[in-house]
Amino acid sequence: MAGAAGTVLAVTGTTGATPTAASSAAAEHETAGAASPERRRPHRRREFRGMWVATVANRDWPSRAGLTAEAQRAELLAHLDTAVARRLNTVVLQVRPTADALWPSPYEPWAQCLTGTQGGDPGWDPLGTAVAEAHARGLELHAWFNPYRVANHTDPARLVADHPARLHPEWVLPYGGKLYYNPGLPEVRDFGQDAMLDAVRRYDIDAVHWDDYFYPYPVAGQVFADDDAYARHGGGFPDKASWRRNNIDLLVSGMSARIKDLKRHVAFGISPFGVWRNAATDPEGSDTRAGVQTYDDLYADTRKWIREGWLDHVVPQLYWNIGLPAADYAKLLPWWDAVVRGTGVGLYIGEALYKAGDPAQPAAWQDPKELSRHLALAATYPEVGGHCFFAAKEVTTDRIGAMAAVVADHYPTRVRPPKA
Repeated sequence: MAGAAGTVLAVTGTTGATPTAASSAAAEHETAGAASPERRRPHRRREFRGMWVATVANRDWPSRAGLTAEAQRAELLAHLDTAVARRLNTVVLQVRPTADALWPSPYEPWAQCLTGTQGGDPGWDPLGTAVAEAHARGLELHAWFNPYRVANHTDPARLVADHPARLHPEWVLPYGGKLYYNPGLPEVRDFGQDAMLDAVRRYDIDAVHWDDYFYPYPVAGQVFADDDAYARHGGGFPDKASWRRNNIDLLVSGMSARIKDLKRHVAFGISPFGVWRNAATDPEGSDTRAGVQTYDDLYADTRKWIREGWLDHVVPQLYWNIGLPAADYAKLLPWWDAVVRGTGVGLYIGEALYKAGDPAQPAAWQDPKELSRHLALAATYPEVGGHCFFAAKEVTTDRIGAMAAVVADHYPTRVRPPKA
């Protein structure tokens, strides 16, 4: 995905500080409520043309850890210039890859992807520079945060000494070879929101962006050990799955309200895995046979968030080719179009540019025109307001010319960003 370095999206059939005193602890049996009508925003009809810039594990930028500040800045500006050259208007920059920061945060350490050492001061402000330089080029800058991932390993001792996960080891759970903050703890929810809102407060970002990682993707034979949190906070819920979904609902609804209270003009968007539920599981689901369903496996009720008006836009990752039996792009498009209709929530489609020309992918992805056909098909659905491409490295290298085909066929001129 979008949330990590090209996470495999499985389908069957063929991503140092403590909370501020201002943080309010959630009630033991709190449930997420609907957004008030005044929080709902109209669908922004101007076309969205975006690209993700992933920093986790140096996926897109910086090209490697330990570059000089000057070299890092030059690479970042090159990505922004490429976005302009490709006639895009939005850059989605990952600024909190693993519970660390690409700005001088009072809550979390400097990101390891910059210097190679978590907590190492890079000697400049990447987020501040990205915002200023994106705006100077007529681009929107969306700050992309991962809510729960702490590390791509399971050893807390490898984290910087004053990392919140080391100061609060009770907040953290290992799973699938990684460390995660436990979504079932109200104090984790408060802290994560505070850490992310620091960037909203201090920078002129255009949007807060979350990826597809909520509860972790299932790993066979492993258990996410949140029984203690469920025992303490799960009373009143019929089962653990319902409690887990409510935990994520609280995170999303709470962040939505706090963003608008802080800066009403800042948008809130989420890029979920492209399948809410399969129709075989739920008749209201999509005509798919995906191996992952966000509602059941990630405990992310993405459809509810849209219906409640907690999001300004949604960017589902429709990372499959047209005609794929298990998850057909052409069948998922109308499902998402119908979900957002009448809600005021913008719909932008996440596109798997990284698959184009990858020899490990099906034959459809060896055709430079596959993505262009996606955009042509999407143009027939009135709710689709644009597309976002994963990711920056491929936007630049364009292995088989798929991005060039999109630009030639669909982006004849530049367009202003959605909010300009």
